[in-house]
Amino acid sequence: MLKRILVLDNNQLILDTIQEALLYEKFEVKITTDSKDIIENIQSYKPHLVILDYKVSGPKGDAICRQIKNNPHLNDTPVIICSAYLSDNDMELCGCDAVISKPFGLAELLDKVNNLVYS
Repeated sequence: MLKRILVLDNNQLILDTIQEALLYEKFEVKITTDSKDIIENIQSYKPHLVILDYKVSGPKGDAICRQIKNNPHLNDTPVIICSAYLSDNDMELCGCDAVISKPFGLAELLDKVNNLVYS
């Protein structure tokens, strides 16, 4: 069974790049630019990992992350926040499991994804 990853970003090029890299690594990937119904999407898709852009329209990535971590049905789902505004030092503040600073390389992305999905 493939591990499922849901990715939210407002940049379609970034979404396409992440999706292609994760598909190549044999993950099942769902991408979206819509943060409005993200919790419902997570509940229905049941991902093994969620990757959130920090600065999206609507609720920001840290607010979405806190919603995930405060939901008893979702709180064990690892969350990575991608941001040009945050660093690893902000993980606790956001409640996420990892931060990837933009711009990022695919090796860093895949390393953090694999560490969280297979740990």
